[in-house]
Amino acid sequence: MKKLMVLSILLMISGLAIMAQAPPTPPVNANEGGGGPVGGGGAPIGSGIVLLIALAAGYGGKKIFDVKKKLAE
Repeated sequence: MKKLMVLSILLMISGLAIMAQAPPTPPVNANEGGGGPVGGGGAPIGSGIVLLIALAAGYGGKKIFDVKKKLAE
């Protein structure tokens, strides 16, 4: 129990340290309107959504398979 408490405290402290990072530097020509958004931006999320849907469908299919297998026994 004591190990679990120490581990959870360490995880909370490490989470605070991650959030304490400095913001990214702005682009060189930020006042001119060029260079895109601060921080880079433009992250491709389309393939991530497809991957998430595929994993969810696989997980749901496995759950259905397990339920049908249990009912057959």
